[in-house]
Amino acid sequence: MTHEINKGRERAILVGCILDYRDEERVRLSMEELHELARTAGVEVVEVYTQNRERVDAAWYLGTGKIEEIAHRAVELDVDLIIFNDELSPSQNRNLDTLFDCKIIDRTQLILDIFASRAQSREGKIQVELAQYNYLLPRLAGQGKQLSRLGGGIGTRGPGETKLESDRRHIRRRISELKQQLQDIVRTRQLHRERRKKNQVFQIALVGYTNAGKSTLLNRLTAADTLQEDKLFATLDPTTRQLRLPNGMEVLLTDTVGFIQDLPTSLVAAFRSTLEGVKEADLILHVVDLHHPDWEIHMEVVQKVLRDLKAEELPQLVVFNKADLLHPSAYIPRMDESIVISAMQDEDLNRLLQRIESIVSASFNQMTLKVPVERGDILSMLYRDAIDFEQEYLEPESAYLVKVRVNREHPIYGRIYPFLENKPEITEESW
Repeated sequence: MTHEINKGRERAILVGCILDYRDEERVRLSMEELHELARTAGVEVVEVYTQNRERVDAAWYLGTGKIEEIAHRAVELDVDLIIFNDELSPSQNRNLDTLFDCKIIDRTQLILDIFASRAQSREGKIQVELAQYNYLLPRLAGQGKQLSRLGGGIGTRGPGETKLESDRRHIRRRISELKQQLQDIVRTRQLHRERRKKNQVFQIALVGYTNAGKSTLLNRLTAADTLQEDKLFATLDPTTRQLRLPNGMEVLLTDTVGFIQDLPTSLVAAFRSTLEGVKEADLILHVVDLHHPDWEIHMEVVQKVLRDLKAEELPQLVVFNKADLLHPSAYIPRMDESIVISAMQDEDLNRLLQRIESIVSASFNQMTLKVPVERGDILSMLYRDAIDFEQEYLEPESAYLVKVRVNREHPIYGRIYPFLENKPEITEESW
């Protein structure tokens, strides 16, 4: 459906527009990312063109003189495609197609192609296909006049427009089917989330800019064996694995798709159901590639996505990764709730695990209970579901004095409440 650009080594020219109101640093980063996206897709970039403008040209994206210059250069270099850094409108696509002899694609199509090649799960494939059709539909609709020489009305439809209407109906029908399939998957995942919440499994979400090292961290902590590459969007499908903390407690650690500047809106919409899982996390590990020169901009992009998901209020630990690649004199940020590590160093991983453990423990209330010796069922349940379990036998009272940490939302809280030494006042707010 979209251009197949990841099979073989195609050559490309990159084209970007620097608008007066844009931050030049962000534009530079955006163009560097476009270069990296092309590399990820297996494309060799031979030249890069940019132009400063007050606004994007509605017909040609850049000025006609610059576009003609790029067209001549494309012929001289015998390139296979031109990649534009912004999403092209249907009219821009049509105009550029008349001028260039090679393929014309934009940033959105490039990312969609990468996602299509990386999706492994049924859900991932559905999400990508849905995003592709949502991208194609308005562009297909804009081609009606081009495909038919005749006007509207009975007996005046040209064969091109008839085919176009058929394509529109097929795409709309397919979009409806994909949305329904996605809703079924989302419903199933929601049931799994509710079950985990009911069982009070502590959930941690790995988020961060693409290629920050999230998958490497997941693999090193849990032996998950997920794909890890020095490429953008190496991981597309979310992966959840059990993580055992030093105190023996098990939590769930979930890797998510990496974020990027100017992620296509069609992809954000399609993958929203996957990203929604971040809101269910008890802790967010925000992984940052500290070695990257633009790590601060990367952090801003991730925080914006978390705000859009309404997940910015969740407890968050910033994990500054790739410290082993830093120059000894490099600036190391000092932030509350952050840790500097290298995912490749065992000592750093142990420090991270201890930090996670302290955060998890702090989310549980410390309680003291007096449990009669005949209530072995309560002791067994506490030993299984509580943390920091300590007990002392009180011989005169034939009971055990037990100190534990328990989440008050855990189902066992109602059963252990009668044995609490200092019972809190029960109010609607406290429950």
